[in-house]
Parts: sequence; structure tokens; C-alpha cells
Amino acid sequence: MKKWSVLLVSVFMLAVGFASQAQAKIEVEGDVYAGIWDKYMWRGFNLSDSRPTIQAGIDLTLGSGWTLSTWHNWQLTSGPNWNAGELNETDVILTYAFDLGDMISMSVGDIWYMIEGEDTNELFVTFTLNTLLSPNLKISYDWDRAEEDGLFYSFDISHTFDLGQWVPNTALNLGALVSYNQHADGTVADYAGWHNYELSASIDYALNDQMTISPIFIFSSPISSAAKDLIDTETAAALNLTFAF
Repeated sequence: MKKWSVLLVSVFMLAVGFASQAQAKIEVEGDVYAGIWDKYMWRGFNLSDSRPTIQAGIDLTLGSGWTLSTWHNWQLTSGPNWNAGELNETDVILTYAFDLGDMISMSVGDIWYMIEGEDTNELFVTFTLNTLLSPNLKISYDWDRAEEDGLFYSFDISHTFDLGQWVPNTALNLGALVSYNQHADGTVADYAGWHNYELSASIDYALNDQMTISPIFIFSSPISSAAKDLIDTETAAALNLTFAF
């Protein structure tokens, strides 16, 4: 019942959004991106046996605030769990974003994780404060596989520095994140406590009006003793190319 009731609510939200959009001209914009990563790291978990992957996706945004995205992970070399060239995960994300006044933005959506034998869905809601460092709170709820609370929280801040006066068409992005797990046993583990923190840095260099190349670096470390039993201190690095349209 839990799975079907949430699914019906999601379908209803999508229907309402497209019905309202039918009254106006639909304008679509978005981006396509692909990057080579030295590993696939998610919520502090090393999911590619410390082997390189290609991560790519597409985002399609309607003027009404709806965004449909896909994300894919290909293993580049063989390991104990994956074979070279194997597409081992595809995610489909539906998001609706809107403003709650001038200072607060909000988005709600669902992520469908398609992983061999471990498919699941997470509903999420994010609140962003439109001020210095763009504080962002995200609450995720695994309504599909979780048998316990299924909740995961993350809070992050970020800032972009324009480096154009020193290096034309270049920006530096810095970010920090901390997460808390509340018995998200379907995606993380069955424990309640602080999960991990992450520090990130990337440089965006605009090749032209539509294409951007970005080296990316992420540092992740567990916080609580329960998290330290699951994940290690890890780093991940990538070179990503984005085409916006």
C-alpha cells in the first residue's frame, strides 16, 4: 500500500503540472553531460571497486518548473563485482521546483534507482535559502525497499567565485556537505546517526556559449562509529564535459 499510494501521488503531481502547462507554450531547455571518474562514490560508498567509470546524463527542464533527468554509470575496467563496459546503474529523476517567496526555493521529486537486483525509489524535498553560501537542506525518503524509517538528510553550502579577471571564462566552485542517516536501510543501512561529510571543488571553463569543461574533486569521510563500519575516507576526481541547450 505504501508503494502504490506514493506512486499515485507522484503521477497526480505530474498530471497537474502538465495540465497547467497545456495552457501555454512549452519551452524546453537543458543540458547533456559526460565525465570520466576515477571511481563511483555515492554517500561515501565506493561503488565501483575503486575503478574508473563514465558517468553521463541529460536534464530536460520545462518553463513550468518541471525537470526530467536521467543519469548513467558505466564501468570502464573489470573488477570483482563488475565487468568492463557494463552499464550498472541508470537513474530517472522527476523534479518540480518553485519559489516560496524571494528568500526560499523548494523542489520535490522522485529518484528511481535502476540497479541490477536492487531497484528502489526515493522521494525527496529540498529547501534552499537564496542568500550567501546558498544553504540547502535535502530530505530523502526510500518508499520502495526500506523496511524501517527510510530517511536520509543532507545539508550543504556552496559558493562560486568568478575568476574571469585572472582567467577568462573561468569559475571556481567550492562546497561542503554533512549527512544524517535515519534507518534508511534500503539505500544506506539500518542505523540512526551522522553519516558522512564531503568537501568539493570544481573549476568550470567555458569553451563557448554552450560547452563547459570541469575538473572535479570530492573528499568524503564518515562521521559516526556506525558509519565508520560501513564506509572509509575516500576521494573522487573527474573531468566532466557539459553541453547546454
